[in-house]
Amino acid sequence: MTDPFDDTYFMRRALQEAEAAFEKGEIPVGAVIVVENRIIARTHNLTELLNDVTAHAEMQAITSAANFLGGKYLNKCTLYVTLEPCQMCAGALYWSQISKIVYGASDVQRGFKTLGTTLHPKTEVVSGILAEEASALMKRFFIEKRNLN
Repeated sequence: MTDPFDDTYFMRRALQEAEAAFEKGEIPVGAVIVVENRIIARTHNLTELLNDVTAHAEMQAITSAANFLGGKYLNKCTLYVTLEPCQMCAGALYWSQISKIVYGASDVQRGFKTLGTTLHPKTEVVSGILAEEASALMKRFFIEKRNLN
């Protein structure tokens, strides 16, 4: 029997967060952090609402999860995020010592891989989970944004 709580299941939850960001006019990136098949943080980009360039979904998720756990290290947690983390978020994820990062769409311009940002040596990375859905949402957002301007 397959585990219903697999990477696809949790990435769908992150996509729900990305949709919420889209509806608020935020760049549609969503994230959830999971420990033992339980979502402990559920967030999306808030850079426009908060007027804060650091309010990326991942940064919000790290803070929320650390508050939930009562400590700064996320070494038993998995981050599910719809877009490959940027170097700022990858740096924060490094310091959080997160165990696993699962992302959907690659960011070939600003992603941590393109920019050569190092993650914690014990962090496992899985990419491409529901990448087409995440990428389609991002494309739809920017097409609509261009058509409004």
